[in-house]
Amino acid sequence: MTASPLPPCPDCEFPLRTIALIGKYQSREIAESLWLLAGNLHDRGVKVLIEEATANFSAAPVDPPVWTRCGYAEIGRLADAAIVLGGDGTMLNAARHLARHHVPLVGVNQGRLGFMTDIARADMLTCMDDLLAGKFTAENRLLLSGEIVRDGQVIASNLALNEIVVDKGAIGRLTDFDMFVDGEFLYNLRADGVIVSTPTGSTAYSLAANGPILHPQVTGIALVPLCPHSLTNRPVLVGDRNAIEIRLVRSDDSRVHFDGQVTFDIKHGDAVRIRRSEDSVCFLHPPGYSYFAMLREKLHWSRQPTTR
Repeated sequence: MTASPLPPCPDCEFPLRTIALIGKYQSREIAESLWLLAGNLHDRGVKVLIEEATANFSAAPVDPPVWTRCGYAEIGRLADAAIVLGGDGTMLNAARHLARHHVPLVGVNQGRLGFMTDIARADMLTCMDDLLAGKFTAENRLLLSGEIVRDGQVIASNLALNEIVVDKGAIGRLTDFDMFVDGEFLYNLRADGVIVSTPTGSTAYSLAANGPILHPQVTGIALVPLCPHSLTNRPVLVGDRNAIEIRLVRSDDSRVHFDGQVTFDIKHGDAVRIRRSEDSVCFLHPPGYSYFAMLREKLHWSRQPTTR
């Protein structure tokens, strides 16, 4: 099956008239940033929506006039774009909720690494000039769609922007998987688990497991074993239109994780079927954004060794 290019990002209608704000929960620092950004956008004539759970932590007992609280479905219907304040985890959660609505996402980094959140908090307000002027560039990222099949029935499904992981769960025993690609047997894997990663996720859990770094526009999916019993089980890159199936041959307490945030228990005989989702996620990057510059900064490739 041949790879196909990602669909173009949805066209943003400039000027942006309605922007949603989504923040990490239980963070006082982010609550302060949300107030500051909401007030700034409101003063510019932008209608500001705030995601409900974010508002519950960030707002006063009575919502201020600078924003309107909404659920993700309303944000998907009303917002021209969404600004996510937090780290990559906050972005992952927002992306899964809004992918089907095709709302472009802007990331303000208030986490640690921030591979997906481009804007530093100190530059947040000044970047709004370029965003509202239509100077940000759009980039589409593929999503994975995964479903768990038991006795021929789909018992659970979800999306993932970074990765879908099948692992051994809490019990410290190796798990046996049979791996298939487009129905063809690939290999039997005895390991702690396997990571099925998008290019976006190649700098996340997959990177820690010695998986390859993939440019976001690579139309491929990485299969990365977790601590395999045999050293001949190596990462494999397949096409983004290949169908992947992981069948549990032996399992005591296995689980499936979507972006490390949504988890389902699975058992012997279950199958996890994964393919590229028909939906995708659109990121809006500020002027001057470079993927390779981001890698150099986050992975410290350009730093000299520290002398002692």
